Amino acid sequence: MINDMKKFIAIVGSNSNKSTNRELLKYMQRRFQDQAEIELVEIKGLPIFKKSLDQFVPKQALEIAKKIENSDGVIIATPEYDHSIPAALSSTLAWLSYGIHPFVDKPVMITGASYGSLGSSRAQSQLRQILDSPELKALIMPSSEFLLGHSLQAFDDNGNLTNAAETKQLDGLFKDFLQFVEISEQLNHAHAINKQKAEQFSWDKG
Repeated sequence: MINDMKKFIAIVGSNSNKSTNRELLKYMQRRFQDQAEIELVEIKGLPIFKKSLDQFVPKQALEIAKKIENSDGVIIATPEYDHSIPAALSSTLAWLSYGIHPFVDKPVMITGASYGSLGSSRAQSQLRQILDSPELKALIMPSSEFLLGHSLQAFDDNGNLTNAAETKQLDGLFKDFLQFVEISEQLNHAHAINKQKAEQFSWDKG
């Protein structure tokens, strides 16, 4: 039944107007529409993270945080620049752990597309470390890398993946993510204390 469908937030990890990571998430949104409701969220327009005395958080970041909190899980598609995630994505995650903590115990699936052959593998590894930090404390699906290399040639004119093996892999990983989300819902016994620790954590305190 449609009321039982999971609701996921898919974060486009690029502020580029033309991004193959956005194309990948749009493809997932269409392909899995009978399995889950996937809403794309843009990080374009968010200012670079900066601490302030009043701990100001931009309205756009607060809106993204609310969407994450109200979702069953999050999908993030990241490009790779210089073996790392984009500055815009890093800044977004900083805002989303600055006085607000929507990622605590939230199931996350990491994907990524890049123009080269490695498919954002190093960026995805770095993103895992960031999401596992004390301020974010997300539940990242293990052993689930989807690495879309040569992404400029990966989609047809209709925005669909052309490689059958990659399509089959993504189908399997998404099914695993649905199951991971179900399991994660049962692993909530420490959620309250995890949230409290994230709120109290500070690198500035001695």
